[in-house]
Amino acid sequence: MPEPGLTRPVCYDALPRASVPLLGFAAHSGTGKTTLLKQLIPLLKLAGLRVGLIKHAHHTFEIDHPGKDSHELRLAGASPVMLSGAHRRAIITEHARPLDPRLDEELRHLDPSAVDILLVEGFKHEAFPKIELRRAALDQPPLYREDAHVIALATDVPPTPLPDLPCLDLNQPASLADFIVRIFLPAARHALDLR
Repeated sequence: MPEPGLTRPVCYDALPRASVPLLGFAAHSGTGKTTLLKQLIPLLKLAGLRVGLIKHAHHTFEIDHPGKDSHELRLAGASPVMLSGAHRRAIITEHARPLDPRLDEELRHLDPSAVDILLVEGFKHEAFPKIELRRAALDQPPLYREDAHVIALATDVPPTPLPDLPCLDLNQPASLADFIVRIFLPAARHALDLR
């Protein structure tokens, strides 16, 4: 598939808290976002990048489980609850009322000095750079036609006619990693005025 340079600007104007390159992966459910990210993250780490991730959960989720002390203390009303061990830390904060998370607000809770790039799964309706994932078998309407922040298309079958976007092979994570390192990161760093 041809890989032209970026034809759409990399822009973070809608995310004033963005201080490191963010790149979203947007797709309809069942396209394989998580599967791709599990393959892509090790490749980006091999390229020397410190990779962070924000995932939008569309449902209620639990990271501490019934019967565990943290779960019981959270149910008793503690918020936030921090779990801290030798290998990791997790902070669980209850929202006073249910609300749909906004990406810029979630950025407040991350340490940007710990990462070189933040990958984002979900938040597809927000204005920040994204790669759209498409599988021809799913026959879903394309997002790139309505979202000017889609900067590239990763697909298993190139659409006809080809869009005026970089088209990447969804089944070749190494080509996506190369695109991110060689094409996206320089543009994102420039957009954020990073040296």
